[in-house]
Amino acid sequence: MELLPRVGVAAPGPGPGRVGAAAPSSTRCHRTPAHPILKRSAAVGATAIAVSRGGAAARRSRWSTLVTASYNTGTADLVDFNWETLGFQPVPTDFMYVMRCSEEEVFTKGELVPYGPIELNPAAGVLNYGQGLLEGLRAHRKEDGSVLLFRPDENALRMRLGADRLCMPSPSVEQFLEAIKLTILANKRWVPPTGKGSLYIRPLLIGSGAILGVAPAPQYTFAVFACPVGHYFKDGLSPISLLTEEEYHRAAPGGTGDIKTIGNYASVVHANKRAKERGHSDVLYLDSVHKKFVEELSSYNIFMVKVEERLITIDELLDADEVFCTGTSVVLSSVGCIVYKGRRVEYGNQKFGTVSQQLYSALTAIQKGLLEDSMGWTVQLK
Repeated sequence: MELLPRVGVAAPGPGPGRVGAAAPSSTRCHRTPAHPILKRSAAVGATAIAVSRGGAAARRSRWSTLVTASYNTGTADLVDFNWETLGFQPVPTDFMYVMRCSEEEVFTKGELVPYGPIELNPAAGVLNYGQGLLEGLRAHRKEDGSVLLFRPDENALRMRLGADRLCMPSPSVEQFLEAIKLTILANKRWVPPTGKGSLYIRPLLIGSGAILGVAPAPQYTFAVFACPVGHYFKDGLSPISLLTEEEYHRAAPGGTGDIKTIGNYASVVHANKRAKERGHSDVLYLDSVHKKFVEELSSYNIFMVKVEERLITIDELLDADEVFCTGTSVVLSSVGCIVYKGRRVEYGNQKFGTVSQQLYSALTAIQKGLLEDSMGWTVQLK
């Protein structure tokens, strides 16, 4: 691979201080599933899934048969789906994974259940005080039918850091990875054909216990669901247009901008909607103190081809040779223009930048198993 020019990345804002772990809860977490449950064998690495039936089991038997065959053989048939029209929106799949905390706030006995609603008390901590975290990662189908994950352990570690900040118990790295693998294998027929998209996996950690005062919830739920996705932007790999936000900010010193808490995303909806109404793809946020240092977009990072990694001012960004964004959802997207205080600056004649294209090609080739992974970043499932 050719050596690439130095790439500058906007450094994150000041991170919040760490908060100690929550005290053990005195409330027991009860679980009364109304759907057939797929339980993994107690032995680690077991290849069979036992199906326990109850309630809606008869209506779900077809799913259970398909998923059991998929898990045991690794040769699930693809869903009858128009993969050419795949975008980035929810597509109900077959199964999701749910694990709840024990009385000692330890996560145990996770289970696969049919994809569907999660019942919550109206006083749940996540509904009233936003005590929740999310993650996102992709799985790609190789030509030989196996599935590749990209650095899932890093997602597990990031969730644990976020849980510490929000005073939440968190699944171990091993539990997180096990849940991801089970969810993918249970929904393997939804992993798009090679080159047609990927399976997006969304782990969630929420305060599901009832709480009235502002405090950590007494119970927690870890859930993982997945759906097939294509490109994040409707125009695919076409360069995107960014509107610099001058009124609102994405993060502030001492806040939660350095963790993936659910509250971080609700705050960007208004600015994002306003930008799209003006014909832009997304919003570029500046720091909340000086209002001149580039921070990030609504849900992903931004890079410029000009300087080393450090704080970058908006003026430097506007003078860059090339700009691109990265994130699990967008993968890597070249920026075609940025608007700041009414001034429009274009990059690369609205074409995918040279460095952006090299990085995108190299990254996706590793993710799809088309290029040797010399870094040990991928995890293969069969």
